[in-house]
Amino acid sequence: MKKQKFILLVLFSLFLIQVEAQSIITLEQALDMASKGSPSLQSSLFNLERTTESLNAQRAALKSQFSLNVNPMEYSNSRRFDARTSQWFTNESLTTSGTFRVDQPILYTDGKISLMNQFGWQSNTSIVQGVTNENQAFFNNLNLSLTQPLFTYNRTKVQIKTLELNNENAMLSYAMQRLNLERNVSQYFYNVYLAQMSLSIKQEELSNTKKSHEIIKNKVDAGLAAKEQLYQSEVNLSTAESGVESGRVSLENAKDLFKQYVGMDIFEEISVMTDVAVTPIEVDGKKALEHGLASRMELRQRQISVETSQFDMLAIKATNEFRGDMTLSIGLSGDDPTLGNVFDTPTKSPRVSLGFNLPVFDWGERKARMRAQEAVINSQKLNLSNQTTQIKIDIRQVIRNLSNLKNQMGIALQNQKNSQLTYDINLERYKNGDLTSMDLNLFQVQLSDKKMAYAQSLINYKIELLNLKIQSLYDFTTNEAVVPEKFVKEYQAGTIK
Repeated sequence: MKKQKFILLVLFSLFLIQVEAQSIITLEQALDMASKGSPSLQSSLFNLERTTESLNAQRAALKSQFSLNVNPMEYSNSRRFDARTSQWFTNESLTTSGTFRVDQPILYTDGKISLMNQFGWQSNTSIVQGVTNENQAFFNNLNLSLTQPLFTYNRTKVQIKTLELNNENAMLSYAMQRLNLERNVSQYFYNVYLAQMSLSIKQEELSNTKKSHEIIKNKVDAGLAAKEQLYQSEVNLSTAESGVESGRVSLENAKDLFKQYVGMDIFEEISVMTDVAVTPIEVDGKKALEHGLASRMELRQRQISVETSQFDMLAIKATNEFRGDMTLSIGLSGDDPTLGNVFDTPTKSPRVSLGFNLPVFDWGERKARMRAQEAVINSQKLNLSNQTTQIKIDIRQVIRNLSNLKNQMGIALQNQKNSQLTYDINLERYKNGDLTSMDLNLFQVQLSDKKMAYAQSLINYKIELLNLKIQSLYDFTTNEAVVPEKFVKEYQAGTIK
């Protein structure tokens, strides 16, 4: 007796250790983990971060750019030819200098203003036909210039607007990913729940099969039943044991997929817990359609595609375009052996440059590219129209599915009750010898199927109700609008990492 008590105590301790080692996860906990660790959501977040930083970089490039280039020493000794005097001469030069430059892009005109100042010291020696000329002096060159393209589109504005649209598109994708995350996590979560329930039902089925096997075995041993019924009972028992093992495999597979999606360690032991009870609700179809068309982010994404393709048209129109470039520059230079006298006799150096690109003949290249881009724009507009129609169809289908699933839940519940009563009645008949093992097994399988069918109908309704929330961006269970922009605000506030 003491030995038996010790063995029971050890087994119970091992059971407690296994339970404690297994994490019990609710649907709310799964959603929280997925929002932080889901690979698909992290990928969307990285894309949003990339477009945001690209836009920040381009905006920073519109501010004044300061640069300093320092050349501590430059030495050369070379033999050269002076074309003015048609003479060869030897030149030795030692220079040290630095250049400070400020560039300011002009967003409204796509031009650029530059201020450059070069300061340095130079020692130069030239030998011409045995005559040596030397000069050592400080020098300073100050220059202010304006570069302005003419008769063309503002490329800087288009680039900024394109990056803004890309960033908005990434934000919309991220917000939609957050919404779809709830549906996908719920689906994976309920798959694990159904697998757990299926295993539990199969274990119950195995327990019932063992009891019926003991009953028929006792009857055969007592000579009250034929041996073929015992053989059939053994087949049923083996089938039930196989079903339990298959249920365990299916459960572990469902757990792995769930853990992968939410970003968990796949070797962590888990089980899920939830209440699948459903209270059917009434859905206002007109309200769902109106709210979906007014709020769905896919429509804005299609509009962004149209706008982006129109910007591409601007670039195509600039192919072989008539274009001008103007440069205005004014400079002030001075040099002197004494640093303080560098600008005593300054030299002004104004410069004006005006050039034009005049296309003559391009064999129809520009017009062909424009027609091709017009087809792209029309295609994007068609996609926008089709997306609007598809949203209407999706919402209408979900509403119909909810109505059908509501009826299916009632039917599945009644079928489960009837199957349970049928099994209980036929179990008594089996005990009394009025039913074979094969017939009882059929009723057992039917009961298991109806239990699973009822649980599946409840989960199908919950998933479809969640789908309606995503399709219409309105939660009819709480009568509140879904505001995906809150995800974007969380990202912009730095609360999402």
